[in-house]
Amino acid sequence: MIDIKALREDPNRFQESAKAKNKDLDIQHILKLDEQMRSLKQEIEALAAEKNAASRGIAAADGEERSALIAEMKEVDEKESAKKKELEPIEQEFTELLLKIPNVLHEDVPVGKDESENVVAKEIGTPREFSFKVKDHLEIGEALDIIDMETAANVAGARFAYLKGDAVRLQFAMVQFVFETLSDEKILKKIAKDAGVSCSTKPFTPVLPPLMMRADVMHKMARLDEENAEERYHLPKDDMYLIGSAEHTLGPLHMKETLPEADLPIRYIGYSPAFRREAGSYGKDTRGIIRVHQFDKLEMETFSTPETSLDEQNFIVAIQEYLVSKLELPYQLIQICSGDTGTPDARQIDINTWIPSQKTYRETHTSDLMTDYQSRRLGTKVKRKDGSTDFVHMNDATAIAIGRMMVAILENNQQEDGSVHIPSVLQPYMGGKERIEPRS
Repeated sequence: MIDIKALREDPNRFQESAKAKNKDLDIQHILKLDEQMRSLKQEIEALAAEKNAASRGIAAADGEERSALIAEMKEVDEKESAKKKELEPIEQEFTELLLKIPNVLHEDVPVGKDESENVVAKEIGTPREFSFKVKDHLEIGEALDIIDMETAANVAGARFAYLKGDAVRLQFAMVQFVFETLSDEKILKKIAKDAGVSCSTKPFTPVLPPLMMRADVMHKMARLDEENAEERYHLPKDDMYLIGSAEHTLGPLHMKETLPEADLPIRYIGYSPAFRREAGSYGKDTRGIIRVHQFDKLEMETFSTPETSLDEQNFIVAIQEYLVSKLELPYQLIQICSGDTGTPDARQIDINTWIPSQKTYRETHTSDLMTDYQSRRLGTKVKRKDGSTDFVHMNDATAIAIGRMMVAILENNQQEDGSVHIPSVLQPYMGGKERIEPRS
């Protein structure tokens, strides 16, 4: 949710950001509702004060004077009720429209209509040239007996998978690698230094978050609006939703709290399954585990002061680059343009990793700077050393989307004999094993 005071002071800034994000909103209409609402509230307050004065007069009066004052108060009470009734629909429309106003874009976000105008900021690594016919990850996984989608389809339906054997070991090798990296301040200091980012290198706290959340809290996270409601799995009996990312339940960890400035930044690395309907994606990536209804993910969530949140995002992106580089995978760093930036985002950076079978880079990571958009809804604040308070700024980002990174690892490291080379950084977590090999 945006700051209404900021909207009143500079409505054009919000109108331009909404337009750049392809949002059809009439900011002037919202401001008109705001003006009507404030005017009516003032009238209601004045009538309430008049009623209070009349009540005091009634207590001290008697006879005809008392009867006259009672009649007068009844008239004022009716006026107050009428004004409250007039206010109700205006307040409701105002609140609904205010929640639809997207976050203001950061000044360095490129303007563009959709994903076709996203900007490749840099390209790291060279895609491998194969001397044999490239297989896709599903063909590799089935041959190695580590991915089984056929049985999963019989049990759960389309777009589910069983991971087995070394695929499971590979998954938890990635989990251990990420947890150890993000818990080690020495590594984080080196990442920040190499990236030229000036920020705290405070480690991340590992979290296993809830997989379900209340509807009202998901609304506060701005993850249940028209843009993404169809993606969610709803449990109507309990009015609960399955999360689509660990970020959904990491973000509310400090809901309704005021955090001491000295405690910031607070950083979490959460591991969880994620559930998405993939509405509107039929026909896209239906083969394999790139776009499935259930997948596991490692997600970063941080809380910082407003003045450090941009450096915080740049640091997070540097961590993402470090993780992908350590996995020896070619990738692109993408600046997401205005038309492809989410409603709550002020700035979004993605990493796309090379997928040999598709001969293209595919999204594996995203980093979202939310500024105070979510914290205003959640009521998460920071108490300054001088005693003042501000809303915290929040960042969330992918550490590893495990399914997609498994796709990238299997395809980029496939060998002619059907085996798959395990990235050296993961080998210690797999008992020193160097390859996933076909069963004899």
